Amino acid sequence: MVKQYKTWEIYMCLTLNRLVMELDIDLYQEGLEDKLDEILDQSKPKVPKSEISYEIKSNYQMTNKILNKLKDMGLIEMEQDERSYNISITKKGVLYIRKHNEFYISMYEDIIRDHYKFRPIPSWFKVE
Repeated sequence: MVKQYKTWEIYMCLTLNRLVMELDIDLYQEGLEDKLDEILDQSKPKVPKSEISYEIKSNYQMTNKILNKLKDMGLIEMEQDERSYNISITKKGVLYIRKHNEFYISMYEDIIRDHYKFRPIPSWFKVE
C-alpha cells in the first residue's frame, strides 16, 4: 500500500473543522450566516496550539505553517498568552469551511478516513 501524504489543504480542512467543533453548532444548519455574528459574540472558544497539532497529527513546523497561512487568509485569530498560543476561528473561517467541506471531502475522502482510522469520524464529515 502506498502512503498518502497530506497536503496543506487537508491540514487546513482538519484545523478549521476542529475549531468549528468548539462552537458546538451544526455547520450545515439553515440561516447560519445570519446567526454567526451572535454565536461568535457569545462564545468564541480558543483552542491551544498543541491541540491543533494533535488534531492534524503534525509536527511543530507544519502546524506553524498551517496556522500562519490560515491567519494570513483571515480564517483564524491567534492570541499569545504567557506560554502558548490560543487559536479561534473567525466568521470568515466558518463560512469558508462550510463552503469548501464538500470539495475537500470529495477530493480527499480516503486520506481523511485514514486520518481518523483510530477514532470516530467527526460529524462534519458528511458523505452523500
